[in-house]
Amino acid sequence: MQSQDVAKRHAPSSAGAAGPVVDVEQAEAALVEHYPRLVRLAYLVLPPSLGRSRRVLTAHALVQRALPRGRKQTSVIPAQSTGREGDPGYAYLRLQVLRTALEATRARKGRPRLSPLPPLLPQVWGLRLFPRSGGADELALDQRLSALSGPARAVYVLRGLEKLPDADIRRILTSAGIDHPESALAEANGVPAQDALLTSPEFDPCSLQARPTDLMRRRQHTKAALAAAAALAVCGALVALPGGGWGPDGAAAPVYAENPAAEAALDPGKLTRVAPTAWESAARTDFSVWPARGPLTGDKALLRRALAVWARPGETVRVSATPGTQTGAPPGPPQLLYAGEVDNARVAIFYDGLRIARYAEPKDGTAGAALDFARVDGATGAEASALVLGRADGNVRYLTAPWVRKAAERDLMKPESAAAPLTVTDGVTAPLASPALQPGTCTSWNVLQLTDASGNRLATDLGELIPAHLTAGRPGATGEASGAEGLRSWAPFACSLLAERSAGVRSVNAWAFADQPLPDGSGAGAWVCTRAETWRGDGTAALAQFRTPGGPVGAIVAKGTDVPACGPRDPHVLAGVLWKSRAGNWYLLAAGSRDTASIRATGGVTASGPGPLLVARAEQGAQAQLKGALTDGSSISGLH
Repeated sequence: MQSQDVAKRHAPSSAGAAGPVVDVEQAEAALVEHYPRLVRLAYLVLPPSLGRSRRVLTAHALVQRALPRGRKQTSVIPAQSTGREGDPGYAYLRLQVLRTALEATRARKGRPRLSPLPPLLPQVWGLRLFPRSGGADELALDQRLSALSGPARAVYVLRGLEKLPDADIRRILTSAGIDHPESALAEANGVPAQDALLTSPEFDPCSLQARPTDLMRRRQHTKAALAAAAALAVCGALVALPGGGWGPDGAAAPVYAENPAAEAALDPGKLTRVAPTAWESAARTDFSVWPARGPLTGDKALLRRALAVWARPGETVRVSATPGTQTGAPPGPPQLLYAGEVDNARVAIFYDGLRIARYAEPKDGTAGAALDFARVDGATGAEASALVLGRADGNVRYLTAPWVRKAAERDLMKPESAAAPLTVTDGVTAPLASPALQPGTCTSWNVLQLTDASGNRLATDLGELIPAHLTAGRPGATGEASGAEGLRSWAPFACSLLAERSAGVRSVNAWAFADQPLPDGSGAGAWVCTRAETWRGDGTAALAQFRTPGGPVGAIVAKGTDVPACGPRDPHVLAGVLWKSRAGNWYLLAAGSRDTASIRATGGVTASGPGPLLVARAEQGAQAQLKGALTDGSSISGLH
């Protein structure tokens, strides 16, 4: 049945300056009398993107919530008193409905435009309600209105349905919180007036059709809800179970669940322990073949506390993890790598196939316990040759792999100096200075040198559980940094490793890709690209560095993050730097890898030249963009 409150009427002239007041009874009477018209008004102003069913319910909800709150009388602006044969109650309700309907279309400050939430009341379950369908003209008008902004739709409806003049519409929009009503009036002029269509059943949210919702989806949702309720009941029963059974868990939080799998992962008696000689016949050299070492491997109380804290660390436990490493409980009984006393702490270290977990507690109690995680998936050989046992007083101790024969300490900035041997007892090294903990200016960089059957390898402490493996050479054909050439490549650029601390770095390679003669005849500058690979895959960093002749250290001149340059997938690099000669002249120096066919500079410096090197006069502070071409015809961009 069509709503009856759609008859045309003529708007009387605007009221005087004094505005009438409206009390609750007057507004309620107007609501009952003009309810269909107010709902139609709200339906037309609401954004069509809501969908017809939700738009109907929202329109009814807005009108039903339009009454004044409390018993206090409310003033009505003069423009409102022209509404519905001069009824101030109707004028007040119309303004409230417009204001709330426009809120649904208005973007909030600092937020994207959001659709309003479904109204609390009215609600309809199991049915979709929508007005009766009109003809092609109504559909075309609905599409035109959907293209308008909310205020412009309000203008169109107030003109066509309420027959208000533009002056009154402007005042109503201003009262409804619209900052620029003139823009809305102008926008509404773009839609031809079709007043009769606004009164058609297509736009009557009080004359509705009903259809069922998606019955198959409803059935699926019902089954899912029942399953979720059953799971919630089971979880509630588990939470309600009393604790205890294994004794005190130190700094662990209260037990939240008990099941066979969880108990197995927390049972010290079910820890995986590898035989000391298993690595000798293993097909691979990784953490899975490390034996359990340390004097406290039989201390079940320590291991129980460590596993319990791993599963549910309490609020006082300091938990840290390398980027991209999960800190959840082990999926099953982990492998024990070490348990013993290190400096002033009791330490237990585990491996669960993907992560290394290190638990440490003070010797005199469990307060101040710490839990550290590091991702080690895919680690083999050099990457699985050592891990950090502990740090104290600026020093670091390592636990080495069973295949490591010797350990030594080497200053990476002094390539000609010999490595200093380190004492290794049951796989534990004597303490050596940690570059990750050194204060002040970087004047040395001590690294760990490990010797196994294949030769020497270098690893450096970057503040995490697993030291980073150092290599040298062209990407795709890198070698160990422990050789003479690798040591010379690393020496001037060792301090750049400070930029890679606590970044989840797996390995760092140094590639000396160019030597460039300087224009003042003072020698040749050295170009090196260092690239840090991470355990998680992303977060890689490529640093282009330049060192002048006789300079003690190099300088970072360009950086690329998450770029393939300088790596095995893209073994090419191009970088530049502004350099000042002894005579006080400024130059742009640019260099690429040896397969660079040409280099071109634009921006603050314009120059080009063949080959992998470019020198051009420049002004101090000039900024240039570098492009190059490789010998195979492909292009390359400079790091910046």
